[in-house]
Formats: sequence, structure tokens, C-alpha cells
Amino acid sequence: ARNLSKLMAYKDEYEVARLYTDPAFLDKLRAQFEGEPGRDYQLNFWLAPPMTAKRDEKGHLVKQRFGPNTMRIFKVLAKLKGLRGTAFDIFGKTEERRTERALIGEYRALVDELAKGLTAQKLAQAVELARLPEDIRGFGHVKEANLAAARIRWNKLLAQWRDPAAAQQAA
Repeated sequence: ARNLSKLMAYKDEYEVARLYTDPAFLDKLRAQFEGEPGRDYQLNFWLAPPMTAKRDEKGHLVKQRFGPNTMRIFKVLAKLKGLRGTAFDIFGKTEERRTERALIGEYRALVDELAKGLTAQKLAQAVELARLPEDIRGFGHVKEANLAAARIRWNKLLAQWRDPAAAQQAA
């Protein structure tokens, strides 16, 4: 359940906006720095919006600095979180978001398969497979690389789960 929750709670643009507009964020700034954010010091955000960010030579999105007016955009985005997953969700059309949503379904199918074939002898294998989402961390290209590595392990472990004889031959 914990790893399914992790996959379902991906940090998209709406969630980033919600976190930055949460009063607790400004309270933490006030506790850490003297003065009032936006008045006594400026907030700048380093972001790589998927619609406008340029890519570097490796194809990774390049972060850009956005000034204090970004908080206004965040306030609007935070209120638009109801669009998440609908036809009006412009961020949901990116490859990264489509992959995150597909991964939830793949993981549910994996857990169903593990539950159906679970035996005392296969418990350790099932736990190892079920814990794979723990390796999928980061954002953007970092998350993409971690997902690629996790998929390799996923496929290998799942093949061993499905054919224990092949797993013993490989060992």
C-alpha cells in the first residue's frame, strides 16, 4: 500500500504550486530569514516548465529563474488542481505525466499477480518486487533514469517470479 501511495502521489505542477502557496511555506521562510517575503527579500524559483523549457545537449529540460510574480501563477495553478487527469489538464499530456499515470496501473497489476501467486517460498521475491517503486525517485531526467533502472530490475525479477526454474538456472 505504501508504494502504491508513493506512485499515486507524484509531484506534478499543481502539487508544486500547492506546496509553495501553502501558508506553512511562508511561515518557514519567516522563521529562517528576517523580514517579510516579497517585501524585504525576493523569492526566485528555478523551474523547467515542460511547455516552455529549453533542452540541453543531453535532451534534459533546462531550469530557468522565475521571479516573485511566480507566486501569483502558483496561486492560480493550486486552485486548478481539479483539472488533474481531465481533458483540460495541459500538464497531464506530457510524456512524464503519462508515464507516471501508466506506472500506477502497472504496479496494481503487479500486486494482483503477486497476491495470486504468493506462497511462503516466494514471499521474499514478492517483497522485493513490491518495493521497486522505492527506487523511483527524483524529478525530470533524474526520475526518468531511476525509472529506467527500476524497469530493468522489474522485468528481471518478474521473469524470475513467473518462471522459478529459469531463475534457479540463472543463479
